[in-house]
Amino acid sequence: MASPAVVLVGADKGGVGKTTVARTLLDYLLARKLPTRAFDTESPKGTLKRFHPDITEIVDITTVPDQMRIFDSLSDAQVTVIDVRAGLLTPTLRALRDIGFTDAARKGQISLTLFHILGPSISSLEEIAETAEHVSGTKYHLVKNFINNTSFFEWDQATYDNYFKRLQGVSEITIPKLNEMAAEQVELASVPFLTFVANKTAKAETANYSFVLRGYVRYWLSHVWAEYDRIKLSEHLGPRDVVPLRAGQTG
Repeated sequence: MASPAVVLVGADKGGVGKTTVARTLLDYLLARKLPTRAFDTESPKGTLKRFHPDITEIVDITTVPDQMRIFDSLSDAQVTVIDVRAGLLTPTLRALRDIGFTDAARKGQISLTLFHILGPSISSLEEIAETAEHVSGTKYHLVKNFINNTSFFEWDQATYDNYFKRLQGVSEITIPKLNEMAAEQVELASVPFLTFVANKTAKAETANYSFVLRGYVRYWLSHVWAEYDRIKLSEHLGPRDVVPLRAGQTG
């Protein structure tokens, strides 16, 4: 990578499945052999760390010492993924502006990618107005996350388009809904999605997960990764050898 790469995953609204998206991103990056570390900002007890304990640290991103832990240790040898707690996306973007991070991204000294997770209510669209002034210099992706819903936008297309016109260079990503029973079993297993698909425990021992549920997770994850491939995510963050998720893989 030519410069340190940072990926923010967040939303000001809660309950939109941002940590689920962060987990798919970590699986995607690690499968592509991109050295990756993660920060979970749900201090003091994080959710992301439960699934990826070896590469995740819990931080309080509202404090200067923890901001220093994250941004003073950036390296062009690894990608930094930050799972931003609900309600902290806009404050975090303001902090990045204040410390000169956003300006460095505009100058190409740092690669900054933002995954803004949208929920199925108008309040999610209203967040766009809050974040728009802070995203210059970022690769900004608006994520329609269906993980908690079978239906999505509750507003008309004209309203939706009106908010999107405020942004330039934005791309949309769709995260499909995962079978509810499969999602519950991954939660109970407390392992990454790929580990569940491979039928392994957190200690890399052979598990006894349902073949059917593993299939649902595999199929769903392949579609999520196809979205990341479509926006050329791995190329933006630094291409490495790719480990494909094959449709027939059973682990």
